[in-house]
Parts: sequence; structure tokens; C-alpha cells
Amino acid sequence: MSEKIDEIESFEDKVKKLESLLEKLKDENLSLEKSVEIYKEALSLLKQTSKILDKVKLEITEISDE
Repeated sequence: MSEKIDEIESFEDKVKKLESLLEKLKDENLSLEKSVEIYKEALSLLKQTSKILDKVKLEITEISDE
């Protein structure tokens, strides 16, 4: 049921998935094990979205410098 992180293509989809994971972490009834699993997945997505943003910033800088 859970999508593999590598299968999520677009930045926007990654952000939506990240938001969904963060909502799940707010559940007080979540087990510690499940919380850690969700946290790891969210951290991975956060790193991926950060890399995408860094790449886009570089592209914008290069365009602006032309």
C-alpha cells in the first residue's frame, strides 16, 4: 500500500507524500516502531526534495547570470 519513495516522480508528489507522513506522525496511538519507520521515510523524502530544490536554485542562478 505504501508507495516506494523512489517511485514518486515529481517534486510536488514528494511534498504531498511528506505532508501525509507528517500527519501520520501526529497520531498519538502510533507505535514507536511505526513512528521510526515513518520518520525514516520522511527524512529520505526531505533529502530528495532538498536536492531537487538545490538543483533548481543552481539552474536559476545560471540563467540569471547569462
